[in-house]
Amino acid sequence: MSDKIKIVLAEDEPSLALIIKESLETRNFEVIVTEDGDQAYNTYISEKPELLVLDVMMPKKDGFTVAEEIRKQDKRIPIIFLTAKSQTQDVVDGFKHGGNDYLKKPFSMEELIVRIHALLNRVENNQGSDDGLTHIGGYIFDYAKQSLTYDGNTEVLTYREAEVLKHLYSTKNEMVTRSHILKEIWGDDDFFNGRSLDVFITKLRKKLDKDKNVQIINSRGYGYKLIC
Repeated sequence: MSDKIKIVLAEDEPSLALIIKESLETRNFEVIVTEDGDQAYNTYISEKPELLVLDVMMPKKDGFTVAEEIRKQDKRIPIIFLTAKSQTQDVVDGFKHGGNDYLKKPFSMEELIVRIHALLNRVENNQGSDDGLTHIGGYIFDYAKQSLTYDGNTEVLTYREAEVLKHLYSTKNEMVTRSHILKEIWGDDDFFNGRSLDVFITKLRKKLDKDKNVQIINSRGYGYKLIC
């Protein structure tokens, strides 16, 4: 049985797909290349990879659509988007559709490899831990299942929402800087990641608004604090 880490790569540019495949295979990865969104999804179902690298612009289905379909079945598998788009909203949309990370083309292979290892390490470190339920005011936060329950009603969180909420709870009632949150969760506190964090904070506030004793407050762009 192979001990290589299996990755599904969805990239419709043959030359780039070959470069990525050959580079990753020298690092003990098994890479299955797909050329369109349908192939990517079907290969995910049949091969059960440990991580997916999805180009955003692909024939038949784009990467965002594939990620949404996968997230209906698997909330935890790491997904990295490859995108030629550079607008902030495009990057934010990637996280909304279930991505864990993104790389803007052109990128270096070393950067891709670092991002892959960071996501895989995060998944490994979270296995078997934090499986208990956390009470946040009147809410029950199940980190393992990525869900929030209030008065018997359960709402599913995205991967990033669960990560951000977990981090805020670990420092509850204390102000934590934006830079610290970004470096801990995204690995980088650049502008694009900062915009993504703001989006997830807004979404979490809406999901926590049933209990008025639970609040996420900010301090003029300095940081965030979970009060509960």
